[in-house]
Parts: sequence; C-alpha cells; structure tokens
Amino acid sequence: MDVIALVGGSGTGKSHRALVVAHEHNIDAIIDDGLLIKNSKIIAGRSAKNEASKIMAVKRAIFMEEAHAQEVREAILAATPKRILILGTSINMIEKIIKVLGLPSCVKVIKIEEIATPAEISKARESRLKDGKHVIPVPTIELKPHFSGYFIDPLEIFFKKPKSRRLKIGEKSIVRPIFSYYGKLLISDAAIATIVDYITTTDPLIPRASQINVKNSHDDEKGISIHLDVTVKYGTSLWDIAYQAQRRIKDMVEHMTGLMVKEVNISVKRLSID
Repeated sequence: MDVIALVGGSGTGKSHRALVVAHEHNIDAIIDDGLLIKNSKIIAGRSAKNEASKIMAVKRAIFMEEAHAQEVREAILAATPKRILILGTSINMIEKIIKVLGLPSCVKVIKIEEIATPAEISKARESRLKDGKHVIPVPTIELKPHFSGYFIDPLEIFFKKPKSRRLKIGEKSIVRPIFSYYGKLLISDAAIATIVDYITTTDPLIPRASQINVKNSHDDEKGISIHLDVTVKYGTSLWDIAYQAQRRIKDMVEHMTGLMVKEVNISVKRLSID
C-alpha cells in the first residue's frame, strides 16, 4: 500500500482538489478530516467538520479517539486500497495520522502550492474566512447519514483531458460546519420578508409587493420557500418581469442570509396604469 500526502494550510483548497489529485495519481482511497473515503463513499470514520469546536475538530482529524481510529484501521484492512491520499495541514499532522492508523511511511508529498496558483489559494482562504465554507470530497447524498451541518451545494468535478475534452470524475459537497460560527444565528421570517420587499420593488416596473410569505422549515438542507404578490406596470412583459424578480430575490436572500432558497413563487395580482 502506497501512502501519498496532500499538504497545505487550513482553508487553502486541499479538499477542493482531492478528487483531481486522486484521479491523477491512481489513488483509490482518501483520508480527509477523520473520514475514510473510497469510490466516492464514506466507508468509515466521522467528519471533523461535524464537531462543535475547532479543538474537537482537530482531535477528530488526527484520530485521537481510539474507537474512531480502530474503526478506520479495520476499514482499511477490509477495503485493501492500493494507494491512500492523506490530507493534512503539515507533514507533522500526516505523520501523526500514519502512526495512529498503522500505515506505511509516506512515499510522496504533494504541496498545495504545486497544484494551485496563489490566486486560487487566496480565493479559497477568503471563502473559508468570509463564508465559513468547507469542502468534503463526496456527494451530498452520501453525507446525509453522517453529517448534520449546513449543506450548501453539490459540485461536479471534471478532469481536463487533451483537446479540451472533460471527464467527470466525481462530486463533492460544500458545507458550513457548526464551528464556523460564534454562537447561534437566527434570521426571522420578517427580516427575510423585508429583504424580499426591497429587492422586488427596486425594479421600477414593480411599484408594489404584498402578501409576502416566507416558509422556513428551519432545516438548512431543505431550504426556504418565498411567496409574494406584485403589482406590475401596464404594457410590460409580465413573464419577463416576474422571472427577473425571482432571480434577484433568490440571489440576494441567499447572499445576505446564507439560507438556501428552494423556490420563489410570484403572483402578478394587479396592473398599474400610472
């Protein structure tokens, strides 16, 4: 079994590029933040991103809990991967993981600076610090039984081939773990409705919005539904006006609140002749 390390500081984009690195080096298993991943499935472990604090997340990532480490050791023996990619913030962290899991010494170290440009690393860090976004290199559907954090987006991963062809190699998920926040943040439906009202009426062709109803299940994975009535100026394309309003509402509410907007239903109830 060969062990390959992908090393880079926190938030530099290691998990974001893990699937591409695995594809390029014929790696069939990944160890990332406490999880053992094979064939885009979590086969053992628990995500450090599911912990309530950064300290607990670090302990989880280096398998300090014996039961956690034993589970992953047994899964590695059963899965018999030929090559494992271990993600870590330093060589020291990689060596700790290798030791606790009883793995062979690392045969190759890939630094994030070798596979990402300074601009890409800077953008990844900004996303981590500003939005609290973390990546787990498995499909969102696979995370549901394992992860209770904030699901943002499933993203398909493509590998560039010669002559501009692209090969799909997998899917990853963006999450917002609990420890990305300081305390609990609640956004009332009334606040969301105010945003919707303002954004809708910024279009001079929609002089008025009313009956704004926000259905918030408080389940971040399901998202929220927004329903509203509008008055539109006579002589304009009602479909175009309503469609553009839907897009503006969805984009701005998601940008301002971090909540996922599942649907925006607009009813054109009146026409303005003025």
